[in-house]
Amino acid sequence: MSTFASSVALRTVPADLVARYEEAGWWTRETVGDLLSSGLTASRDVEFRVHSEVRPWAGTFAEVELAARRLAGGLAGRGVGPGDVVAMQLPNWMEAAAVFWASAFLGAVVVPIVHFYGPKEVAYILEATRPKAFFAANRFGRQVFRPDLCDEVPVVGVVGRDFDDLLAEEPMTGARGVDPDAPALIAFTSGTTRDPKGVVHSHRTLVHETRQLAASYPPDRGRQFTVAPVGHFVGMVNAFLIPVLDGTPVNLGDTWNPAQALALMLDEGLTVGGGATYYMTSLLDHPDCTPEHVARLKYAGLGGAAVPSVVTSRLESLGITVFRAYGSTEHPSVTCTPYDGPAAMRLHTDGVPLPGVELRLAEDGEILTRGPDLCLGYTDPELTRAAFDADGWYRTGDIGSLDENGCLSVTDRKADVIIRGGENISALEVEEILLGLPGVAEAAVVAVPDPRLGERAAAVLRMRQGWQVPGLAELRLRMERAGLARQKWPELIRAVDDFPRTPSGKVKKFVLRDHIATDSK
Repeated sequence: MSTFASSVALRTVPADLVARYEEAGWWTRETVGDLLSSGLTASRDVEFRVHSEVRPWAGTFAEVELAARRLAGGLAGRGVGPGDVVAMQLPNWMEAAAVFWASAFLGAVVVPIVHFYGPKEVAYILEATRPKAFFAANRFGRQVFRPDLCDEVPVVGVVGRDFDDLLAEEPMTGARGVDPDAPALIAFTSGTTRDPKGVVHSHRTLVHETRQLAASYPPDRGRQFTVAPVGHFVGMVNAFLIPVLDGTPVNLGDTWNPAQALALMLDEGLTVGGGATYYMTSLLDHPDCTPEHVARLKYAGLGGAAVPSVVTSRLESLGITVFRAYGSTEHPSVTCTPYDGPAAMRLHTDGVPLPGVELRLAEDGEILTRGPDLCLGYTDPELTRAAFDADGWYRTGDIGSLDENGCLSVTDRKADVIIRGGENISALEVEEILLGLPGVAEAAVVAVPDPRLGERAAAVLRMRQGWQVPGLAELRLRMERAGLARQKWPELIRAVDDFPRTPSGKVKKFVLRDHIATDSK
């Protein structure tokens, strides 16, 4: 029977790196199912809560595990097994944990999809991965379940409709034995391509990342309120793996509402530990924020987007200990500043390479990395060939510099990507839609600085003679009709008579970025 692993060409990790990772203990035979099984056995009574207006839930790890094992039994009875793909587009709900844990117990390859992705992105992901099972919410916010997107998927479960029908009476026991080098997760992220990139992680890379990321966190970080979408790689690791490894409570939120977070800090004793800078700044800028709230914000681990020094200095001045990290879906944890490290390092650099990670700069300043948490490649073999070399080095598409202490500072991006509040936006994907607007001769999408989100997308248009520049309302209508996630819609429009260009005719986007940033001040 064909499985995902047998249908895609992934990179081969050089033998000397495999030997090094095994000798150091970074790579073992432990699978994601093994990690969950042992961790859940040790932490059965730990709290698991979902703070939601539409689907609240309160219980323990043991109760979620029972649902996951009953789901695993139900999926096994419907032909889902090791190496098969299970996709889910769910908010931060209990059922998302049940699907993820069930997939791990089965040895299946889980595909988390960001809950706000539109039909365009979802259709592409399902086509690229051909899942045996797909899980979605019947309705959440503006999203409504679209059965036409998954009419070729053998097993479909819709939370709020028929999810419980898939639960077997007898829960599955243990975890299926699978090759730890086999794919365990496919995380989709926007990049320079028209469609999301499917990043493939093995059990070994995912387990190592979980243990490595957990080790970088302060032990006294408190009870975390987790709102980063579990459809994102780091959101999923922080919500469903690290708490099981550490035996710490899970408190999920399905939307980011600063007022709700501030209330939970006082009413439930929760705290917010960082993420994209927007989470911290929107809390501090909210009218409900008081000195009592600030006192509960002990740490801010920042990453996933641009981290302005003005923000880190502000947090530190309030008594909040800042530490930073750099990584990506492909290579999740490249560098980190220790939470107890020198202030100059924590506030103004992206830190030093983590254990096992190697980093070097190409002649043009591009950051090249490799390490035990580096992915196996992409679902698209062309992207894999372009991003990795034969020695295992990954071309990040980011530009950086190293100081005399070996600390990395990310200074720019070669990749044509905007990072809005931690969400990647492919400029090319948005530009193609803009070119469909009447009268648009050329379009460029660039990042402009944003004090809350880090960056936002700006559309720069050259119009044909006699045509007026469209307004934001017309632009948004076109984006909606194209099925593009709202987070990717441009929030600013600028018109030019012509673009600044290189001698070969390419648009100089860095010049556009600088001009718009200056105009916006």
